[in-house]
Formats: sequence, C-alpha cells, structure tokens
Amino acid sequence: MKKIFTTIAAALFCIAGFAQQNLIGGDVELNSPEIHADNSVTFRLYAPKAVKVEVSGDFLPLVIKDNNGYVTEVPIWVDMKEGKDGVWEYTTDGPLAPELYSYTFKVDGRPHLDPSNQYRKRDMTVWVNWFLITKEEGDTGYLYKSNKVPHGNVNMVWYDCPTLGMSRRMAVYTPAGYETSKEKYPVLYLCHGAGGDETAWLEFGRAAQIMDNLIATGQAKPMIVVMPNGNWMCAAAPGEWEAGNYQASMSGAPDGKGNIFGSHQLDIPSAYPDIWKYIEKNYRVLKGAANTAMCGLSMGSGHTNSTSLMFPDKYGYIGLFSGAMAVKTPEQEQQIATLFSKKPKLYFVACGTADPIVQGSYDYVDFLEKNNYPHQVVWTDGAHTWKNWRNYLVIFAKQLFK
Repeated sequence: MKKIFTTIAAALFCIAGFAQQNLIGGDVELNSPEIHADNSVTFRLYAPKAVKVEVSGDFLPLVIKDNNGYVTEVPIWVDMKEGKDGVWEYTTDGPLAPELYSYTFKVDGRPHLDPSNQYRKRDMTVWVNWFLITKEEGDTGYLYKSNKVPHGNVNMVWYDCPTLGMSRRMAVYTPAGYETSKEKYPVLYLCHGAGGDETAWLEFGRAAQIMDNLIATGQAKPMIVVMPNGNWMCAAAPGEWEAGNYQASMSGAPDGKGNIFGSHQLDIPSAYPDIWKYIEKNYRVLKGAANTAMCGLSMGSGHTNSTSLMFPDKYGYIGLFSGAMAVKTPEQEQQIATLFSKKPKLYFVACGTADPIVQGSYDYVDFLEKNNYPHQVVWTDGAHTWKNWRNYLVIFAKQLFK
C-alpha cells in the first residue's frame, strides 16, 4: 500500500509540475507582454526552431479586408527579432494610449497564442491574447479594468423562446447590491454583432467592468444589463450552440443557407417579448419606456433598430452603434414616425468615420435631421472595431435613466 501511495503521489507531483510549466509558458519563463513605465510594450515568444515570428494586434495600424463579402478591419503583421536563447521580441514604437488591446503571434506562418499571457478571449472562431494600458484613474483603460469598487454579478441563464421554437441563453448583469436589496432597477438590453454571442460584450466589450466603474463613480445609474444571444441558431442542448458560434451566426439557418442578414435573422426582433417575459418574471425590474433601453453594435444595431420599430412603446433609450442604415421605403418612414411620436428620451447614433459602412449612418442621420427627429450623433476616428463600441457604450450608459 505504501508503494502504491508513493507512486500516486509522484504522479500527482509530475502533473502539478506540468501544469505549472504550462502556466509560465513552457520551458522558458518570459515576461510577455511587458508594459514599461512609459506604456510602451514588449512582446516575447520562445521559439528556438522558428525561421520567422510575427506579431499582430489592434495596437498596430488597421487595414481593410474583404472576407467573403463581409468587410472587416485587420491589423498589419510585423516581424519580431530573434535574440539569444531562442527568444523573439518586438517592442512598440513608443507608448500606447490607455485602452484594451488584443494581439496574437504567427510562427512560420501558423497562428500562435502567447503562452506567457494567461489573459485570452475568443473573437468568433479565433482566440487572442489581451492586455490593458491605463495611466490614471478614470481614463479609458481604467474603465475597462477590474478596480477596487463594488462589483456586480453576471449570470448565464436559459429561457424558453416559443417564438423561435427553442431554448436560448443570455447573460444578465446585476449591479452591486442587487442580491441584498429589494430595490427595482431599470434595464438595458445590449446586443452583440455578427459572429458574436452572449459573451461578446463581456469578453471584448468589458461591459461588466464598465458598468461597475461607472456606477461606483456615480456616472451611471445602477441598472440590469441583459445580453442575449442574437444568432438565430441556438439549440437547447449544451455543447451545441448554447454560447453561439461564428459558423452558426453566419449560416443564418440550420441548413447553412442564407447569411447573417437573411430571413432568419429578421426573426430575432420578434422574439424579444420572450426575453422581456423572462427578465420581468425573474428579476426586480422597473417597467415602462422611461426605465428600458436597448442598444447594439453592427448586427446588434440592426436588431435594436428593428425591435424599437416593431415595439415603439417599449424603449425610451435607443442606441445604434456602427449599424444605422439609410431609410429606403415609405413603410420604414412611417415606422420611424410612429417611434418618434412616442418621444424617446434618447436616440443615439454613433459610427467611426473610417468604418466601411459609415455611409449608411451618414444617410440615416441626414434623414433624422431632415425630419427634425431629436437625436444625438457621435462620429469618432477608427473603423468597425471594439475600441469604438466600448467607447459608445460608455457614452450611452452615462445618459440612461436620468
């Protein structure tokens, strides 16, 4: 028995040692990314047999790329330099501004995560590493950081969706103090873009951290934030589409036909009463348009627009991030007229001036102005990126329910 125990203990020690080795990046422990005092950053990767190692991330300039008809912005790739002992390095040209940045490596043409950085997130089907730059309390990076403030909680919940004939999942943020109070709260419905899912605003959008920090500093009202899965395909069985899937969202239908803007995506807005029913039954919420907001990015902007027109009495605050489109039919004009007859408290349109689809936002804002519909518009630098969408959420959230 003693021999058996010794063997098991040795095996467990080896497993623990292997796990620790993975945590520090393999055979060599590296500091990567290293954020210097001036906020320049050095990336390192141990790859002694590599011929070429590159790094790419949104700290580098973006280029426009057409991905099978869907236009995206991708960073350039830059060469890393091989130093001693098989360690490759790249240091940014000067300091980086406060922000959340993503990056990845390529080793001889093949994608490679940074094993020295435990912070990783999924962008559609691609995993990337990330890091935060912050200089002082209150700057952009600070808002995206987990600071010493009261924290809310996030639950992943399943709800019945008879409209689409399936069970679906969504993330629900409740502000700090929700569990110990009897107070009712206003609700923000926050929508992701094409290829994302109910985790997108949490991982890439830093929605929980943004809300924690804004609420703690009195810049935003305490609120519940509901982040549904906006993809049509979402099966009831765990392990299939419960957390969304890029291929599922791009297919638009179970048979793989159509696209993200196909007929099945048009069913999503009509399913929102199922979401409201669950939230209003299971959470302490303040009802009425004055206590209800909705916003979204790209495809989620389309869902926000369609849902607000379909249910014009529901939302007092509406935000379209990088997804407003020109009005083309009399029916649309009439729907918009009906919506504005309800006098929403805030109608918010935002887009990057380098966004490939910015013309749709320009056209839509022209329509709003010509018809004297009250609105707020924000034009920013940059393209169709999370850097903009996080910023829009901050601006939008600060104005809600006041």
